[in-house]
Amino acid sequence: MSHSMSSPRNIQLVFETYQKARLVFVQTMAELATRATNVKCLESAGVLELLRPLLSDACSSVRQCAVVAAARLCEHDEGVARQLLNEGMVTITLENLHKYNVYYKRSALYLIRAVAKHNEELAGVIVRLGALEHIVSCLEDFDTQVKENAAWALGYIGKHSESLAGLVVDAGTLPLLVLAFQEPEMSLKQRSTLCALGAVAGARLELAEAVVAGGALPPALLHTGHDAAPVRRAAACLLRDIVKHSVDVRYFIIISSMLAQLVVNTGGSRPLVELLSETAGGVRVPSCMALGFIAGQSDQLAMAVIEAKAIPALVEILQNTEAEDAELCAAAWTIGHISKHSPQHSLAIAVANALPRLLQLYTNPKSSGEVRARASCALKQSLQCCLHRPALEPLLHAAPACILKYVLAQYAKILPNDARARRLFVTTGALKRVQEIDTVPGTSLKEYINIINSCFPEEIVRYYTPGYSDSLLDRVEAYTPQIPELFTDRVPSDCQSELTIENGN
Repeated sequence: MSHSMSSPRNIQLVFETYQKARLVFVQTMAELATRATNVKCLESAGVLELLRPLLSDACSSVRQCAVVAAARLCEHDEGVARQLLNEGMVTITLENLHKYNVYYKRSALYLIRAVAKHNEELAGVIVRLGALEHIVSCLEDFDTQVKENAAWALGYIGKHSESLAGLVVDAGTLPLLVLAFQEPEMSLKQRSTLCALGAVAGARLELAEAVVAGGALPPALLHTGHDAAPVRRAAACLLRDIVKHSVDVRYFIIISSMLAQLVVNTGGSRPLVELLSETAGGVRVPSCMALGFIAGQSDQLAMAVIEAKAIPALVEILQNTEAEDAELCAAAWTIGHISKHSPQHSLAIAVANALPRLLQLYTNPKSSGEVRARASCALKQSLQCCLHRPALEPLLHAAPACILKYVLAQYAKILPNDARARRLFVTTGALKRVQEIDTVPGTSLKEYINIINSCFPEEIVRYYTPGYSDSLLDRVEAYTPQIPELFTDRVPSDCQSELTIENGN
């Protein structure tokens, strides 16, 4: 080696070239890893083995880019996430998390989130590695994006199961998450904190109660009016996750109802109804679901939803031909939960003309199976309480047998005690329609028809029975006239006098 090559400057250049090459490599890997189609090829080329030592590289930029590349790779592929865990790369990242600057922390939290997102098993491994302790400490960091990424990671861990959500709460995260709402930076006040709280609240009723007790409800309601649609959606999702719990144990039913009542008392119904008018951002579905869960708890809460003008907004979604299936399903499901309580609740649905549209969605062959199932369920729930005759009549002529029996069941309740309804039932052709329905003896449909028929005179029922007019004509043809002999033997006197006058002229 020449003297010039061994000079300090040249030696330094060698190291600088090596560092630059490492940086170019990790930057390129991070860029290639953004595309899911590249993951298998990069994995086959041994990218993880090459990235592993770079996670603790002396150069901060290399370290950070190496973590980002690993995070992007495992975000796309569960197998890569498992390999990162098995080879200790996640452990190395956690150990380095507090050794380096905020940029490394941001990337490390991204890696934790990317591994935990896949399933409960991987999220559990992350927790057993002690990740929660590191994440909680990051919630107290001065850097806003570090706190935001920490909130995201908690949300991805807690969403998988009740036990993981419980561990997230036990780690002392709730006060810090609620405190994050006070951050001035808009990025942190947006989705990450709301989603993390939603993941906890949605896991178990007691955790939802803890989220509310921690002070999350007022900020959630405030953020339903945020300028950004993703924030509004996250706020609606959190409200949905707070009120969604319904179980058979009476104590928990009471607590769940109390949470729904608290949301209503805090003014939560109106913002949720306003979100139903949005056509973009995916806000409608969680808002519909939140209103449905509230309405399903009790007749009083359902009436509060009605008074918040939810029904016109829900019917508008049903009538929107461009609405997505998820929106149609959510709107129908919520209508069913509102109307199921009493005739008064069902009346509000009926006068909004929701029933014909639900029937159209159910009978339309282009409707998806899920839409048809939700529409059918909402129809049945609404009809079981509906005593509004004008709403029942169109369904009597258009509904298939599986829905028709619910319509007839309501007529069987109305007609015995309402003379005017009986008259209208005849004059509008409803009685005739009932006689035209094909039934099988012993079925509920036949039983309801028998009850309805018993509300009318027998001759009226026979008159509208199919084939009755033909039987009358047959009787006319078979009838033998019985003419008095007076008219067969002589001409009546008045006719005779008229003939005499005419002949005289």
